[in-house]
Amino acid sequence: MSLPDAEALLAGLAEQMRPHVTPDTALVGLHTGGVWVAQRLHAQLGLTQPPGALDVSFYRDDYAQRGLARDTRSSSLPFDVEGRHLVLVDDVLHTGRTVRAALNELFDYGRPQRVELAVLIDRGGRQLPVAPTYCATRYMPPDGQRVKLAQEDDRLLLRLAPDTE
Repeated sequence: MSLPDAEALLAGLAEQMRPHVTPDTALVGLHTGGVWVAQRLHAQLGLTQPPGALDVSFYRDDYAQRGLARDTRSSSLPFDVEGRHLVLVDDVLHTGRTVRAALNELFDYGRPQRVELAVLIDRGGRQLPVAPTYCATRYMPPDGQRVKLAQEDDRLLLRLAPDTE
């Protein structure tokens, strides 16, 4: 089974979300792929709040074992979280542990009214009870592989990479 087209998935995800978001809904992308997806969704959905970004490195439950990643970035939420409708955005949902870490970090900023989850790809393999509210497709990569989102020339591309987790 070949990888789906990321641009087509993005368009489909935006169409799923459109009836359920208001201009004041805030998107929060998870570094790195989720930030790229959130930026693109923000433009396609015509939202007024600039998208936020979370790097959950310090909130991961395996931080003590893995340590800090080399490409750690700062989190940025350019809006008030308190009482707001938020959509966490990630490129690929797998075990659910990254989403759990994102929720922990998000609540350090305040108490949102509602938090939903949007992903381009759900690859299954959940270890925690996490499910996306919006999902463009389900795709199971071959054994030993994972799906990785890349950005080239303002286009999003999906690739397979060795699964190191």
